[in-house]
Amino acid sequence: MEKEPDHMPTKIFLNEDEIPRQWYNLAADLPGTINPPLGQDGKPISPDMLAAVFPMNLIEQEMSQQRWIDIPEGILDLLYRWRPSPLHRAIHLEKALGTPAKIFYKNESVSPAGSHKPNTAVAQAWYNKEFGIKRLTTETGAGQWGSALSYSCALLGMECKVFMVRISFDQKPFRKSLMETWGGECVASPSNETQVGRDILAKMPDTPGSLGIAISEAIEAAVSDKTGKTRYALGSVLNHVMLHQTIIGLEAKKQLDKFGIKKVDTVIGCAGGGSNFAGLAFPFVLDKINGADIEIIPVEPASCPTLTATPFSYDFGDVAEMTPMLPMHSLGHKFIPAPIHAGGLRYHGMAPLVSHAVEAGLMSPMAIKQLECYEAGLTFARTEGLVVAPETCHAVACAIRCAKQAKEEGKEKTIIFNLSGHGLMDLAGYAKFMAGELQDIVMSAQDVEESRRISITGYPVPKI
Repeated sequence: MEKEPDHMPTKIFLNEDEIPRQWYNLAADLPGTINPPLGQDGKPISPDMLAAVFPMNLIEQEMSQQRWIDIPEGILDLLYRWRPSPLHRAIHLEKALGTPAKIFYKNESVSPAGSHKPNTAVAQAWYNKEFGIKRLTTETGAGQWGSALSYSCALLGMECKVFMVRISFDQKPFRKSLMETWGGECVASPSNETQVGRDILAKMPDTPGSLGIAISEAIEAAVSDKTGKTRYALGSVLNHVMLHQTIIGLEAKKQLDKFGIKKVDTVIGCAGGGSNFAGLAFPFVLDKINGADIEIIPVEPASCPTLTATPFSYDFGDVAEMTPMLPMHSLGHKFIPAPIHAGGLRYHGMAPLVSHAVEAGLMSPMAIKQLECYEAGLTFARTEGLVVAPETCHAVACAIRCAKQAKEEGKEKTIIFNLSGHGLMDLAGYAKFMAGELQDIVMSAQDVEESRRISITGYPVPKI
């Protein structure tokens, strides 16, 4: 083992002129057939069928198979407010674990909204404004996406309406305050403001809500605007969202080079809909496609085991079946998740590009229970000093597992994970964990089968 220098650098920054000027589109390089979104008739949708929901410039990105897509100067000017973000080496965590592994994390918590979400929020808001749109509607789980879109709309002089999953709305009241600080309007979902919401409340008045419900409400609010000046913005899952997030991994590769790292062994990100994971991982997936020996791990909650417990199938992205059918690993669009604190990971489906990559053998998904994740979060806070979001705790827990494995094997591995957001608005969850009030929730195989049966039976099956 080489002797480390007396002072090891703990973080690497890029200059603003080193920021990536193109996004990477994994759709250009995935092996096999890229399955298209389908309409309710089971036939591939055309771009004009999405025009009431998204602006045409984003629809073009959604359907593009061009490998590199230029980032407009107007979007770069917005990204410069916090990007490039730093890459840290977790030296103190390494020492605490006694591991020969090097652990790096890309710190996306430095954005104004405290997470990776503004990377696509500012892009989507900019493209919508270019198209003449004045108001955006959206859903949010833990509140990070709703905060990011409210922030982005404030920068561009647009209105923003957010439907927040009820359990997170109740658990995290300061997220609503943050959205309102940036001029956004936030309501609990399901709400009485849409027909979808009213119908669900009539059947399940005490429902904790779901991202699938909130998406339905946000889409209904967008398409019902008779002025035509409202569109919907989605914070994860779709191809153009994954695209915008790849700036994370593209920066990270430049920073690893400055650290002198020639080979990465393991790439990790928590995965709910897939955007922060894809943002870090997709540029490394390209390396793996081209022959690099890299383990790429999307980490999900054991209570919402989309990638680890479900087959690749077509399903709707929302409860009311207002979206197209997407090819993805899915628990079923009628799935109501357990009220764990990692609200951003409670989506029923996974991004089609991530799902495809898993099916192609390019990724190794993992599910981890809630208590192990919070324990990892405490370990990280007490070594590296940063309190990370409950979602991010999943990535930290996986990184710790991999670092311990490297110790057992006596191997000097390089591990990188995405620190997708801070947890300073999630301290209620930490408090409950430290008080012994949280428990592990695991979705059984029988529960998965039943959830899919009531949602997906008879749907088309995608091919690779």
